[in-house]
Amino acid sequence: MAIKKSKAKTAKPSKRPRDVNQLAHFLVQATTERDMEMPEPPAVTKSEMSRVMAELGRRGGRIGGVKRAAKMSPERRREIALKAARSRWDKERTS
Repeated sequence: MAIKKSKAKTAKPSKRPRDVNQLAHFLVQATTERDMEMPEPPAVTKSEMSRVMAELGRRGGRIGGVKRAAKMSPERRREIALKAARSRWDKERTS
């Protein structure tokens, strides 16, 4: 007589947990594992940071000056230019 082998049914892993507690555990586990796998960011020196910030400041200054001048009247631009020229000449005389 042949013995029949019983086929053991294995539970299929569900794509997402049905229980709220299981879902919370799954989310915590997934986020902490992902954080553990992330490499350390490269060390940034003060001089490198200073250089990058200066470049960003120059970009904004260039754009801002052009937009500011476009909004001003010619008379106002002339007033500002005269004030800057006077300031430069006063510095040269005192030096």
